[in-house]
Amino acid sequence: MTTQTKLAQTSGREREEGLRAIGHGALSGTAPEPGASIGHEVAVSLRMTVATFVLTGLAYPLVVTGISQVLFPRQANGSLVPRDGQVVGSELIAQSFKSPAYFQSRPSAAGADGYDPTASSGSNLGPTSQKLRDRVAADVERLRTENPQAPGPVPGELVTASGSGLDPHLSPEVARWQAPRIAAARRVPVADVEALVDGRLEGRTFGLLGEPRVNVLYLNLDLDERFGRPAGAGGN
Repeated sequence: MTTQTKLAQTSGREREEGLRAIGHGALSGTAPEPGASIGHEVAVSLRMTVATFVLTGLAYPLVVTGISQVLFPRQANGSLVPRDGQVVGSELIAQSFKSPAYFQSRPSAAGADGYDPTASSGSNLGPTSQKLRDRVAADVERLRTENPQAPGPVPGELVTASGSGLDPHLSPEVARWQAPRIAAARRVPVADVEALVDGRLEGRTFGLLGEPRVNVLYLNLDLDERFGRPAGAGGN
């Protein structure tokens, strides 16, 4: 018998033994059933889903909330600004100030009437939008009429809404641009109003990020504290 014949017979016997072993396993129930495999995978998936929900949906938010309440309670609760025992706003959210005796914020497209903290957004109007052009032209004309003694042209900052519609800041230059109107309405020297602006100047964050700015709400509160609340100011 040749070597090739022996190898062929050996391979044939191995195949037969392998087939018998597979058949024996199937008959004895040791081979995995398709249904059992699917059930195992479903059970694993459900356990992972529950574990992920508990860790990321419950444990993590509770831990972060607890840490923030201990270390940064004011910021965690909205950076609210109290005056005379009442909350008058948040230093993070712009408000509408219409009285000539107060600094006016940037325009807002947040919500139907603007300055809606639950509907933060920009106008999404591009530079070719006629609606945007008409609104800006109307605001420029209004600001010129309301600020006859203001130095220079109307700043673009006062006729363009921020991306969030809730920007609480103005550049110090734009705040000073409004100072003559406020001084006339309150019958105080312009220099005194400008001094309040200088006192509220905030520098760049970490000395690098952003631009120098002033918070409009704090400025208007400073006006009332320094000069008193003007008669007929109403809701500003």
